Amino acid sequence: MTGIVGYGVYVPRYRIKVADIASVWKKDPDEITNGLKVVQKAVPNDDEDAVTMGVEAARNALDMSGLAPSKLQAVFVGSESHPYVVNPTSTTIADFLGVGRLFSAADFEFACKAATAAMQLTASFVENKSIDYGLIIGSDTAQAKPHDPLEYTAASAAAAYILGNKQDEIIAKITGSLSFSSDTPDFWRREGMKFPSHAGRFTGEPAYFAHVMGAAKALFSKTGTKPSDFDYCVFHMPNGKFPRVVAKELGFTPQQLAPSLIVDEIGNPYSASALTGLAAVLDVAKPGSRIFFASYGSGAGSDAFVFETTRNILEKQKKARTFASFCKNTEYISYIDFLRKTYLHLL
Repeated sequence: MTGIVGYGVYVPRYRIKVADIASVWKKDPDEITNGLKVVQKAVPNDDEDAVTMGVEAARNALDMSGLAPSKLQAVFVGSESHPYVVNPTSTTIADFLGVGRLFSAADFEFACKAATAAMQLTASFVENKSIDYGLIIGSDTAQAKPHDPLEYTAASAAAAYILGNKQDEIIAKITGSLSFSSDTPDFWRREGMKFPSHAGRFTGEPAYFAHVMGAAKALFSKTGTKPSDFDYCVFHMPNGKFPRVVAKELGFTPQQLAPSLIVDEIGNPYSASALTGLAAVLDVAKPGSRIFFASYGSGAGSDAFVFETTRNILEKQKKARTFASFCKNTEYISYIDFLRKTYLHLL
């Protein structure tokens, strides 16, 4: 049995309201907010990036697992905002954590599903006993060009998961997984470009919906399940509208989806989006809960998983720094402060 033995998230304290961004560009705040179904997003401080947030999330995952960093034999980081083009984020984070040198490390890139691709690889390593424990991190300070539609949703956060195979440690076992991919370039950023480009409405039906629904239906068939068999569902959240639509189209209820909708609080932190949604679900799940999960990454692909929680989750939930705790004592900032914190180093 392979599954999650610990998880952790990190969300910066700063927030900016979508209405404030819309007002700067003379857009109707209600139209933007209601259209995207996003009210606010998380903004990193001046000294925060994919590394610092990844370290914080990983420390929270280690605290929950009860493992020493030296037990980790793989450290994989998925991100669209690695601080360096050449110089791995994974080894930097591992060094901060005190992992040591007997481990495998790599950075992953596949838009917003980079970290879930790493999760599939790590699960395979654990399953075939190549390693005992592996750490996966999704961390992004998501970037968008000022006045671009992405500016309203692109956010910052990190989520970390430790996988293992000891039955008395696993809080959520992986009972099925697959991927659904194609060459669908709905979102891209060429080498040397400061901001990503996207294909507008093309990002919906042929990109997000085709791949998430394709992965979901294939995994239902593979595992012999249907939406009503699950207690929760989690999807990548590029905005607040898409996950609600795809959940309904697949046959999930609003009640199954609601606990995962972190986009309502923090926006879309790219590689951390679906994984932070999963953490929010694990924060409240009971033993024996079944969770359907599907990430999405532009380019394009979706990684789908079926998780089933174990009795161990109750004890480890007591150690969790929950997603809800990061939604308290937040500080709202102006658009000028948002520009300074997010764009100054890029311009």
